[in-house]
Parts: sequence; structure tokens; C-alpha cells
Amino acid sequence: MLIIFLIFYLFCSSKSHFDFLRRPAVVMAPLGIVSVLELAFAAMFIALLIWSLANYLYVSFEHLHMHTPGETVRQAKFRSVSLRLGYIGNTCMAFLFFPVTRGSSILPLIGLKSESSIKYHIWLGHISTVLFAIHSIGFVIYWWAMTDQMILMVEWSSTYLSNLAGVIAFVISLLMWGTSFDRVRRKMFELFFYTHHLYILYVFFYMFHVGVAYLCLILPGIFLFIIDRYLRFLQSRHSTRLVSTRLLPNSTMELTFAKNPGLVYNPTSTLFVHIPSVCRLQWHPFTVSSSSNLDTDKLSVVIKSQGSWTQKLHKQLSTSLDHLQVSTEGPYEPASFHFLSRESLVMISGGSGITPFISIIREIIFRSTQSNKKVPKVLLVSAFKNTTDLTMLDLLLPLSGIPTDISKLQIQIEAYVTQEHERPLKDSKNQIQTKLFKPNPSDSPISAVLGENSWLWLGAIISSSFVMFLLLLGFVTRYQIYPVEQRKENYHYSYKILWDMFLVCASIFVATSAVFLWQKRQISADQKQIKNVDFHTPTKMSTSSWLSPSDRELESLPCQSLVQSTNVHYGARPDLKRILAECKGSDVGVLVSGPKSMRHEVAKMCSAGSAKNLYFESISFNW
Repeated sequence: MLIIFLIFYLFCSSKSHFDFLRRPAVVMAPLGIVSVLELAFAAMFIALLIWSLANYLYVSFEHLHMHTPGETVRQAKFRSVSLRLGYIGNTCMAFLFFPVTRGSSILPLIGLKSESSIKYHIWLGHISTVLFAIHSIGFVIYWWAMTDQMILMVEWSSTYLSNLAGVIAFVISLLMWGTSFDRVRRKMFELFFYTHHLYILYVFFYMFHVGVAYLCLILPGIFLFIIDRYLRFLQSRHSTRLVSTRLLPNSTMELTFAKNPGLVYNPTSTLFVHIPSVCRLQWHPFTVSSSSNLDTDKLSVVIKSQGSWTQKLHKQLSTSLDHLQVSTEGPYEPASFHFLSRESLVMISGGSGITPFISIIREIIFRSTQSNKKVPKVLLVSAFKNTTDLTMLDLLLPLSGIPTDISKLQIQIEAYVTQEHERPLKDSKNQIQTKLFKPNPSDSPISAVLGENSWLWLGAIISSSFVMFLLLLGFVTRYQIYPVEQRKENYHYSYKILWDMFLVCASIFVATSAVFLWQKRQISADQKQIKNVDFHTPTKMSTSSWLSPSDRELESLPCQSLVQSTNVHYGARPDLKRILAECKGSDVGVLVSGPKSMRHEVAKMCSAGSAKNLYFESISFNW
């Protein structure tokens, strides 16, 4: 059934006549922006849970089993309901890990990437935790108030499931759940980050509680997640070569890394960055601002200095630092960027939300130079707080490799400075600082972890590791477990779970390591060639083209073209309703990236019956 759902989702996502299914259907907290298709799938999933619970209860009540002497029918039914609610929570667990497997899941097949699928992980996490809470409270009531058997709560049976393991797993899940709410996560991110890594202990004890049979239901998601996690570990072991950085007056940083020319990614991809000198444990996701077609040997991300981690990074980059150790994971990308086939695009951003649009515009610039490519008309509406934020527009063009002829590009930029009513006097501090970093022999360019044809190699890892697991499981069962049980002796139930965990991890380790080492030779050869390439990036201070367009000679015709296509409005906010109402044409893509209130406002406008020509898409990590 899941495969049928996915095929249908993929079909609908790729056909223009099914665009109405991607229109916003619900725009409200706490769900966020939910499309018609998402709402339909959510309804089907809820129906699946209700049907499963009803079926479990029907079968259970037909063959009611009394677990203790003197137990009444009412008590037995109460226990049965509590138990079956745990079964339904396990069904949610079967899907929980798919949205957070960044590279080895089915997400790219249906046009999703890790950041846009986080909301599904959150939904499933909330549902499963609530079900497990009711399941746990139900058994506490049954053991304590009904049958006086509270001692069973801390039992670790040698012949069946471990109740104590379930209690430990539930306590851990409450810690993760309590720190994952939006308000806590935003104010105390580090608490959320470290607490969420308790998932390793949670899954460990959860398996002891659910047993072998119900472990099979959640095994596919966990299997893919472990493969993905191990591949990410292998990729992140090497330092990445940081070529240069641009420091903007508004404390925004553009980090440019060397990359393998064979690495191709789509616009709005995400790169995870780890900088040990800032924090040894934390990884942070950032939207890629470069285009793999326009910047063939470099990859850039834009970072706004807001939290403690980014502030420490900005402080380091502002010094006379000539080398910075950086590790990266990714980039992770959506499988499709269908919005580039629209007749026109309206891109609405607030503050640093312009970042994903930088990669889209760079990709459109590249396509405009191709004779066989049709590019959409672009209207970029950006709201900024201060004049210095206008320097974000300087990032629309890369430092090098800009095409000289972008006459096919039809773009209009409407920039709004909301907290200032007029252009301030020229400030010498409004300088863009470009810094070049010295190469280090140990640094490597960003490459696909499995090289070219990564999906083929990933399929080989998944299939070979799973076959290996089944063969090893059969061997252990035949020669380790079966002889003990044949002698009518008890083989500890928890040992069977440990064998399953060990064999899964061992199979994945062997298969993934073999493929990775096989591919590493070719990747290493390519990287040696790239390391010998000298990146000519200037180290200089320059004035923003958008802050002082009349005070300096523009460096290039493309830059001059973009500046001339820009209108700056001071002391005003964009009238989004009017802007969208004036959009003509039958196929207008509306992309929004910025504060939640802005995204919700635009989504409601696009979902109105009069906006049939507007096709909405939200681009944001925080849904």
C-alpha cells in the first residue's frame, strides 16, 4: 500500500494538471502549511491507524484472554485496549525514521528533501508519543489500580518482552518530546540538540520492549537510517577546503568551498556544516546559494549571524584567520525543481530568507545563456529591516564565472527597507570584505560520498547488506539459537534482540565500507587533480552595488543589469496582496522563504479561489 501511495504521489508531483493537489488546503498552527495532497495522505494515514486499532480490538475481544486469576472481563478489555494502542504507536514508528534519512531514503523519489520532510517526522513523533503515553498510563492503571501487580512494571523477563525496557524508553521519549517543541527548540537549541541524540538509547530499549515480531515492522526505516548515518559519518571524517568568504555589513557570511566538478546538485539544496573551532559536536544545515552549472568547481552557503554558533563563527572570520577547519555533509537536494518550468516566478523573501532564491536565480542565469532553454520571468520581492541588509543582493551573482550576456534574463527586484525611511549617508563601514584562505594539504573538495552513479551504489549497499543480514540471521538461528531450544532450554529472549541489532549493524558496516572503499580510489584521484587547481579569488574590500550604485563604476554588465532592475522602497512593507493580484499569466509559481507569518499569509492568498493561476511553494527549514 505504501508503494502505491508513493507512486501516486510521484505521479501527481510531476504532472502539471495535478498542480491543484499541491495548493495549500490548511494554513494554521500547529500544522503549518498543508497542501491538498498532504492532507489527503494524512487522512489516509489516520484512517489506517483507526482501521488497525479497530481490527486489533475486534480480534482481541473475540478471543479475550484472562491474564490473572479473578480478572474481570472489563479489566481484560481495558488491558487489551492499552496494549493495542501501543501496537498503533509502533505503526507510527515504522514511518518515523524515513523523513530524517537524508541520503538513503525514498524522499528524493517523491520530490522532497530532508528540510521539507522534517514536518512529517514531527507529526509522527507527536502522534507516536501520545499513543505511547496512553499505552503506558493504561498499563500503570491496570497494574496498580486493577490487579495490584506494579512489580511487573520493572520486570525484565527472560522468556518474553521486557517491561522495564519499555519504561526506560518511554522516559527517554518524554525528554526528547518535551525539548522538541518549537518554543523550547528556538530558545534553547543546544538543549534540544543534545537531548535528541538520546534516540540511540531510546531505540535500543524500545527494541527490547517490542520484541522480535514487531521489530520487523520498524526495521526498514531503522535499516535505511543506519546506512544513511554511517555514510554521513564517512563523508564527514575529512576536512573540506574552504576557498573564500564574503563578509557583509549586516553580519551575513558567504562561505565558498571547493567542490568536485562532477558533483551536481539542484537549487535549494542543503549542506550541513561542522566547524570544530566553534563547537566540536554541533552540525548546522544551511541552504546552498550556488549553482552547480554556473559554479562548476565551487559550492557556497550563506549564513546569517543570529544565534551563538553563528556569532562565534562571524567573530572568527572577522579576524586575520588564514585557514579554517570545516567538515561538511551533503549537499542534500530535492529530486525536482519543477518551478523553473513555470511561465513566471514570484519569489517573496524576508531577511535572510532570500538565501534559497540566490541559488535559483543563479541557475536561471545559467539557463538564460543556453539557446535551447526557456527561462521564466522573475519578480523578486525582498523585505529587509535595514539598508545594510540590501547587501544580500550582492550575493545574487558569484564572485567569478559570471556570463557576460544575460540579455535573456527577465528579472525585476523590489526591495523594501522596513525600518528606515530614507537612504542613509554613505558609511565607510558598509564594505563587503572578501577573504581568501590558504589551502591545506589535508583538505578535500566536496564530493558525493559514493561518487558518480551514487544511487546505483546506494542500491547495491541496501540490497547487499539486507541479504547479508538475512543469511547471518539464518546462520545464527540454526547454529546458535535452535540447538538450545531443541534441548528444551530457554534461550534468553533479550539475547535474540541483541543478535538482531548486532547483525543489522555488522551487515551495514561491511557492505557500506566495502562500497565506500571501492569508490574512494576514484574519488581520491579526482580530488588530487582539484587540489592542484588554484582558485583566483581576490582579497579586497568593496562597496555594495546596491548601497552606492552611483558612487562607483559597476564591475560587470550583469551586475549593472541587476542593479538597474532593482527598485528600493524605504519605510514601507510590500503589499503582497496587491503584488500577487497583479500577476498575470496562467502559470505563476509563487515561492516564499522567510518568517512563518509571511509564509502563512502568502499561502492563504494562493489558496483563495480567485488565485487559480498562482501555484504556491514554501521554502523553509522551519515549517
